[in-house]
Amino acid sequence: MLDKRKFYINGQWIAPSVANDYAVINPATEQACATISLGDQADTDAAVAAAKQAFSSWSQTSKQQRLQLIELLLLEYQKRWSEMAQAISTEMGAPIDLADVAQTGSGYGHIENFIEAYRSIALESTLGEKGSTERIIKEPIGVCALITPWNWPMNQVTLKVIPALAVGCTVVLKPSEVAPLSSMIFAEIIEAVGFPKGVFNLVNGDGPGVGSQLSSHPDVDMISFTGSTRAGALITKAAAETVKRVTLELGGKGANIIFADADDQAIKRGVLHCFNNSGQSCNAPTRMLVERSIYDRAVLTAKEVAMKVIVASPAQSGRHLGPVVNQLQYDKIQGLIAKGITEGAKLEAGGLGRPEGLEQGYYVKPTLFSAVDNNMCIAREEIFGPVLVMIPFDTEAEAIVIANDSLYGLTHYLQTQDTAKAKRVARHLRCGMVRINGVDATAAAPFGGYKQSGNGREGGVWGLEDFLEIKHVTQWLD
Repeated sequence: MLDKRKFYINGQWIAPSVANDYAVINPATEQACATISLGDQADTDAAVAAAKQAFSSWSQTSKQQRLQLIELLLLEYQKRWSEMAQAISTEMGAPIDLADVAQTGSGYGHIENFIEAYRSIALESTLGEKGSTERIIKEPIGVCALITPWNWPMNQVTLKVIPALAVGCTVVLKPSEVAPLSSMIFAEIIEAVGFPKGVFNLVNGDGPGVGSQLSSHPDVDMISFTGSTRAGALITKAAAETVKRVTLELGGKGANIIFADADDQAIKRGVLHCFNNSGQSCNAPTRMLVERSIYDRAVLTAKEVAMKVIVASPAQSGRHLGPVVNQLQYDKIQGLIAKGITEGAKLEAGGLGRPEGLEQGYYVKPTLFSAVDNNMCIAREEIFGPVLVMIPFDTEAEAIVIANDSLYGLTHYLQTQDTAKAKRVARHLRCGMVRINGVDATAAAPFGGYKQSGNGREGGVWGLEDFLEIKHVTQWLD
């Protein structure tokens, strides 16, 4: 079992101020795979103090100096690729091929994209007409506390750490205590590259502990959080006393609107996308809205696809689902499946309990419900597991109403061959992202949502700008 009790503070790996061991559980075996420490106030204060001290010099380094270090980080990340993939698979149960290609690969892609975005961003510009002596200067906001989730560890760490460091902020990272091992490898990468002391710090801890301490800390200038809407609200309240900036990437309940003229693969694509990463993605298309004229046929197709989805050990190579992350998530998902049955939804595939032959590990049956009403609990709550609900609609207007009838507004999906209809519906959807006919982002795009899906945007120039303050200066004379 790995001993990962130390924190990375001010350029050194140091023991916690008070021993507070926490077991990291491998969800495939239900056994501890590592021991970390949960930090307390003294550890949080030390990390924030190191970041605050480092900010004055780091914020004044040149754009080129910071860019060179991030380019070196990209190279070092590539060297640790296999180790990173194995850590992610072990800590949160992603099948090893998914952990390698998608999970670790997403982190690499974000670093690459931020390098390009940072090269192009203008940190100083003229305000007004040619010859104006007024300037707009974009400056780093300061010390940033970055709180990341367990479901896509490197995706979220790189979406926060890289833009913050690039623009000149210093950071304290608190990864999820459920899946901290990949973030500790990331800290080792930072150390190997040679970032100045205090620029990057890592303290493990839980939400009520280190998370709350960072949120209310007077020397933290910004909180960037990804996780549940409930936790995001608590962080916002804690941060209000010190009026710090808060950006949030929270939950989702994505609608996948399938019109009668959708392509032949739309149903299959939607089912598999929902189940990807064992359903543990905030932007998953978990509500499949199907035009009534094709609804019955769509249910049959979805059932066939769902029943063919394999659940197996994450150690195995192949395209299958692994376990969900822990007992808490497993129990929550089971409770919501049971709720769907009692609410009167029709269980088409999956259901309660573990898949046959997988008695150990937090494995969930890929589950499909039809005859769902959007007022049912399973259509409104973010289940965060491999559970898909199918809802019929009659008209375009009704589909839009159902899609928007949610507390969330992260990602919605459209399937139609009518380009005018696709653009028309996309404009009416109250969400931060719309994906049409299975086409995902191909460049550094803004990731974030409306309503209780959060605020702010991650990725590309938008992700850089989240960590910048705007300063207006007059009489800027050459």
